[in-house]
Amino acid sequence: MRPICPFLPIMALAAACVGGGSPGSGPVPDADPTALIREDVIRSDLVTLAGDHFRGREAGTMDELRASMWLAERARQAGLEPAGDDGTWFQFWPLKMVRLAPTSTVTVGTTPLTFATEVIGVSLRTATVDGPIVLAGDGRPDTLDGLDLEGKVAVVRMSPPARVLPEKISLRQARYAMANVSERIPAIAAEKPLAIVLVADAVADSGWEFVAGLEGTYGLEFNESLLGVQPSVPVLWVRQRTLPLLSAPGQRFKATLIAERTVFPSVNVVARVRGTDPALRDEYVLFSAHQDHDGIKAPVAGDSIWNGADDNASVAVGILAIGRAWAKQPARRSALFVWHGAEEKGLLGSRYHAANPVVPLNSITAVLNADMIGANSPDSASLLGAQPPHLNSRELADMGLRANELVGRFALDTLWDRPTHPEGWYFRSDHVPYARLGIPSLYFSSLPHPLYHTPLDDPAHINYAKVTRITRWMSATGWMAANAPERVRPLSGVRPER
Repeated sequence: MRPICPFLPIMALAAACVGGGSPGSGPVPDADPTALIREDVIRSDLVTLAGDHFRGREAGTMDELRASMWLAERARQAGLEPAGDDGTWFQFWPLKMVRLAPTSTVTVGTTPLTFATEVIGVSLRTATVDGPIVLAGDGRPDTLDGLDLEGKVAVVRMSPPARVLPEKISLRQARYAMANVSERIPAIAAEKPLAIVLVADAVADSGWEFVAGLEGTYGLEFNESLLGVQPSVPVLWVRQRTLPLLSAPGQRFKATLIAERTVFPSVNVVARVRGTDPALRDEYVLFSAHQDHDGIKAPVAGDSIWNGADDNASVAVGILAIGRAWAKQPARRSALFVWHGAEEKGLLGSRYHAANPVVPLNSITAVLNADMIGANSPDSASLLGAQPPHLNSRELADMGLRANELVGRFALDTLWDRPTHPEGWYFRSDHVPYARLGIPSLYFSSLPHPLYHTPLDDPAHINYAKVTRITRWMSATGWMAANAPERVRPLSGVRPER
């Protein structure tokens, strides 16, 4: 790691933020604890949290709960206080899942199709289908002209969507399938078929394992759509190789679809370091990470454990390191540490905590969130929420930029914070529910990479020096916000939406 030497300027800046205090303002904190954050401890914690022992930490499983207990114990050892419900480290909440039951069946003629291997339920609802097949081309309006689909099963081939997807966009194949669903299903469903069967093309087929691994939908409420559209008829997705079977003359399509609704426990792990200033210690800077990943999925190169070392064990252990340092040298304001559950299921843990905070919502002065901080070029990173329209606090953004100059020293990639960026990266992590409530928020990231959402995202591929630098950058930013004479102010009227 390139030596990180600008701690004296940071200490001077912190002293300038707190000044000499004001009457009754409490003691000026000790020096900025950023220098106490150690790479060797981060490495050790990350190797454990992202190891096979925790089986990918999928939300709603015992693996997520075991990882949560490990995080809570490490927070206790680090000197943090529990800040969850009823004096515990935990905020439990109900994770709701809808899936098609394993007893569901699909048959083409006399040939059964196996779920996850040959067929995926796009609409997750109980239904019985028994009807003749009509080939409906690629489902565009010109291919539907003259077809009578009412009371029949419409078979539709996927093809390149009208919305062009960049070649290097993350999870491109799954997005490609989602675009097919959103662009074509509503018009086909309006023709009143019994069901719609989407046949993958080569692009969608290459993303089959990822979507099949989703199993169903998860939320704070039950959601019956796997790929974002709520059609009025049953919709199924089959592999490309199934097309000859579906195209055989006189074929009949039968399906018995049984929707299961299940509620699992998921959890946020919550801790704090109390501030030193009696007048300010009831205000909080919130450090945010998610602890979950994808669990056990389809194997790739013989590995079926999707460990999520960068996504997001890197930040989970990073904010643990910040807590360990701040416990030794607290700031004037208090620090709240939230390891959110079920981010991979749709930012669910952060959505739940933002709606049910463990401290008064108006006491949270800033949210510093990070997601994936251990990959790509060693000297580049991104700070999202630092430019319009995602900017919701000029003061907090300036602190993040200043802390980067003094501690991180990264070349900042600003393209990912623009609304025109095809990834929409700003909206894909746990600061979003807080920013939508008007709380000043920043998002630190080293951005996606080829191992993103694959079982190859494991501890062996992490740049530990980079994780340490971004962790120190987050800490220095939080230190400024936690010691400023006045709380950082949000910009009025900014509610980020895609």
